Amino acid sequence: MTGKMPPLALNHIGLTVPDIFAAIDWYTRLFGANHIMGPRLLEAAAKATHETPGIFGSRFRKAYQAHLLLANGVGIELFQFVEPPVENPAENMPYWNRGVFHFAITHPDVDGLSSRIAAEGGRRRHEPTAFVPGKPWRLCYCEDPWGNVIEIMSHSYAEMFGNWPQPGMTEQPVFVTRPSSDQ
Repeated sequence: MTGKMPPLALNHIGLTVPDIFAAIDWYTRLFGANHIMGPRLLEAAAKATHETPGIFGSRFRKAYQAHLLLANGVGIELFQFVEPPVENPAENMPYWNRGVFHFAITHPDVDGLSSRIAAEGGRRRHEPTAFVPGKPWRLCYCEDPWGNVIEIMSHSYAEMFGNWPQPGMTEQPVFVTRPSSDQ
């Protein structure tokens, strides 16, 4: 294949939690996710889930897996690892490490949803904020009860980040220039 790929769709995100039943309840209650499958048992030695050692490595023995569906068709795949068991990291948002450190949900009432997250066992990492001066866009980073980081954004990703700088912005962004390939 040559040339640029057309934009692909995000299919799902996978989250590790220590209590899959509580996580199913929490995500369906807070985000209106539909519970579409599971939990099912994943075992390294089972014929029905024979692919799991190749995915998770040689330590893997057993996990529970469930699938939730959000309004736009993007899934949340929940895992509760049993053998070896789920461990809590020292830091919930190690943004300095490679890989995913959060996922985002769009909701017009950032203040209300982030308050509800905190009231339902999660937490706000900071107070909701208008992050682009001159625009009505709000965001708040939160955590679910198990420490997974969730960003709540008031408007669509395309609206907030497309075509910068946008009219009405009172502060101009500073962009970084790509280094020359000649160096």
